[in-house]
Amino acid sequence: MDRIGQAAAFDAIGDRYDEAFPHKEGQIASGAWLAEQLPAGSHILDLGCGTGLPTARQLVEAGHQVTGIDLSPGMVKLAEANVPDAEFRRMDIYEVERYELGPFDGVAAYFSLLMLPRAEIPYALRMLHQQLREGAPMAMSMVEADVDDFTLPFLGNTIRVSGYLRDELRQVVHEGGFEIAGEDAYAYAPASTDVPPEIQLFLQCRRRP
Repeated sequence: MDRIGQAAAFDAIGDRYDEAFPHKEGQIASGAWLAEQLPAGSHILDLGCGTGLPTARQLVEAGHQVTGIDLSPGMVKLAEANVPDAEFRRMDIYEVERYELGPFDGVAAYFSLLMLPRAEIPYALRMLHQQLREGAPMAMSMVEADVDDFTLPFLGNTIRVSGYLRDELRQVVHEGGFEIAGEDAYAYAPASTDVPPEIQLFLQCRRRP
């Protein structure tokens, strides 16, 4: 699927993304869980790294090696400035497999899979499964919503998002080869008038054999 429009929207949004989502307690707590699951120096993939805040910086400060990827060159540029000790690449999610960046010891996938149509999300999870070492942790988040490739106004731009209700999300993640070890939900009201309140789901997962 052509995701050029998605990347262009985030290029235009730039650092206004962090302004619109200033409070990221759920993501920070999830990132702390991920960081604690691995010994220092572990190689972690930050999938859809955005500006590098808070996750890439949080993982680097915990002593890990971070490779962040994002389809938006604007976001990658911001991430490089925000977290100079991590490595960032402008890359589509599926190019992780093509360029053999792994295997990884862990992965953070915060609000990145929701940028895909539902038909692609199981494939993306299987790709992540192949790029992770056995038993590796994956911290991920989605917005709870029964939508598929839904057009949404976002900070003066338009993006397309997908989501699941939580029981279906659990099933999709399990079928993708992951055990769910924990789960948290947060009600979140972005600091923007054109972005509606949402329920954010954070899953603590482990790669099954």
